[in-house]
Amino acid sequence: MSNVIDRMVRIPSGRRGKWVVLAVWIIALIALGSFAGKLAGAQKNDNINWLPSSAESTQAYHLAEPFGDADEAPVVLVYERTSGITDADRAAATADALAARGMPNIVADKVVGPITAQDGQALQVLVPIKMGSDGWSQLTKTVADLVDHAAPRPDGLSMNPTGPAGYAAEFGEAFEGIDGILLLAAGLVVIAILLITYGPMLWILPLIAAGAALVLSQSAVYGATHWGLTVNGQSAAVLTVLVFGAGTDYALLLVARYREELRKHEDKHEAMAVALRRAGPAILASGATVIIAMLALLVARMNSTAGMGPVCAVGIAVGLLAMVTLLPALLVIAGRWIFWPRHPDFGSADVSVSGIWARIGAFISPRPRAVWAVTAVVLLGLAVGISGLKTDGIAAKDAIIGESRAVAGAEVLERHFDIGTGNPVLILGKADHADALAAAVAGTAGVKSPTPPVVKDGTALIQATLTDGPDTVEAEATVDRVRAAVHAVEGADAKVGGNTATVLDIKRASAHDNRVIVPVVLVIVMGILMLLLRSVLAPILLTLTVVLSFLAALGLSRWIFDLLGFQGADPGLPLLAFVFLVALGIDYNIFLMSRVHEESQRVDTRKAALLGLSSTGGVITSAGLVLAGTFAVFTTLPLVSLAQMGIVVAVGVLLDTLIVRSILVTALTLDLGDRIWWPARPRREQPVLVTKSPEPVSVGD
Repeated sequence: MSNVIDRMVRIPSGRRGKWVVLAVWIIALIALGSFAGKLAGAQKNDNINWLPSSAESTQAYHLAEPFGDADEAPVVLVYERTSGITDADRAAATADALAARGMPNIVADKVVGPITAQDGQALQVLVPIKMGSDGWSQLTKTVADLVDHAAPRPDGLSMNPTGPAGYAAEFGEAFEGIDGILLLAAGLVVIAILLITYGPMLWILPLIAAGAALVLSQSAVYGATHWGLTVNGQSAAVLTVLVFGAGTDYALLLVARYREELRKHEDKHEAMAVALRRAGPAILASGATVIIAMLALLVARMNSTAGMGPVCAVGIAVGLLAMVTLLPALLVIAGRWIFWPRHPDFGSADVSVSGIWARIGAFISPRPRAVWAVTAVVLLGLAVGISGLKTDGIAAKDAIIGESRAVAGAEVLERHFDIGTGNPVLILGKADHADALAAAVAGTAGVKSPTPPVVKDGTALIQATLTDGPDTVEAEATVDRVRAAVHAVEGADAKVGGNTATVLDIKRASAHDNRVIVPVVLVIVMGILMLLLRSVLAPILLTLTVVLSFLAALGLSRWIFDLLGFQGADPGLPLLAFVFLVALGIDYNIFLMSRVHEESQRVDTRKAALLGLSSTGGVITSAGLVLAGTFAVFTTLPLVSLAQMGIVVAVGVLLDTLIVRSILVTALTLDLGDRIWWPARPRREQPVLVTKSPEPVSVGD
């Protein structure tokens, strides 16, 4: 580690090295920056691409490709007049069906309808949309074109596009421009907090470094898609927020230490060299923890979860690189004036040790055991909310925040039609067992109207309608019954797919990932902390505090979900929230405890804890506010799944920053004293009093 730090110190803090670093970054941005804009076009946002090839619904999808159904997504045009459908209404729906048949470039030739509801108050037209080579990414435009070509409707007749393609079109619309929205919002959050923390000038340098890191990380992730990496709208959005949030955290830690060293060293190059040498281990350990924890997601069965890992790891790695190379170079080039109006002049006093965090430490110091016990009980109380969190998925009608034509159309279908319409279960098997498969499907409870087998290329396809809604537990149970029935047909090699089957397989893959990845991440985090702190007990306690913080954040967030009217949560939410909060939350413990460990080499651990809290309190609080603020940006988006993830991570980061790190960890350290470093004991050096700056040392001339 020391060799890495020494090399890191020499380059960006040197008198010539800083210009070399700046030139390298500019060249890299010019050469690779154009690829960042192509990442949106490489995303795969349909459910089937999120599952592994071993999932039965994925296998069924590929078997159905010769029949055309695999490359089609139905949009259901739903019409309603509660006073009763008129001839003019029926004529308008018929005209829409004919218009759809006349759009062979986007519509398959099996348009069905208009079909009149039994109560005579609604109509539906089923339009299979061709997916094409661009898949679901074009559905928003396709559905919009279909609606634009609709005939003028008689007064009082409503029409809404719904069904799988209708929902997918709205999801696509929600993701359109999401990168720009997140970039702007995250940038504003960072600017606001940096302005408050450092004044009107300094904010621009971390922002430049974060922006450069984002461009290069997006370019790198786009390149990885050509090697099989699955990227969806969620992981691309998280990349933007993570680079800005975590990258700015590293910037704040470095800037705070650099400002501290500028008061001790007259030469700015030497001050930066010392700042990098002192803060570098904590920054690198923090970044390595997040990177390795994210890469642990590669063992996930879900392609979307496995893909999230490398995407986030690349973002953290590039962000970390920017903050230990580009940012130091920019800071040294700018000099002390960038801190205006509060210049850290050589010999000036550091007032941080007498601020609010010093007062908090003074309050905890006489009663540490009572403080950490009460704090732990409060966090456990918040964690109780987990008992009411339902992570069995978000129904399509509950997945969009605000007005939704797809939801309105689905409600009409539910009122007037068979709610399984437009969302069939697909059964595929060997053609010579078609009759046996058809009999097995027909005899299964929960399905009706199975189609006669259609045979092509030695494979038989049967479609059946679910009698229960596609987003219900009952429908998923029906899928299991159908699978059991057709799997029992010996030699048929049957596979069952369709949208409900896909959602069911996603839930089960997510449950597997939760069981496997959580312990892996915990072992990784503790291992890195043990290397950094050279202790066993401290890493175990720090990891337990972050886990407690995660549970409290999830419990508190569940109550927030209830207040906002969210119904259910995505199956992958607990895992992603756990990885983000444990990996990112441990950052603040690393920042604090690495400073405490450093101070404990010269003073008693209890005094070191108070010094560490007072000297890092301000920067860690600012870092936590940046990260929480950037993740909170997700709540501005119209998708429930992203809003929920933003809420959980923001709440968890705030708990880590304001309670776990400042109160719980500090109280534990004060209570245990030197024992917290067990089995090691700190080797204390005699303090050295520096009365003036030593002669400047060359660090990269």
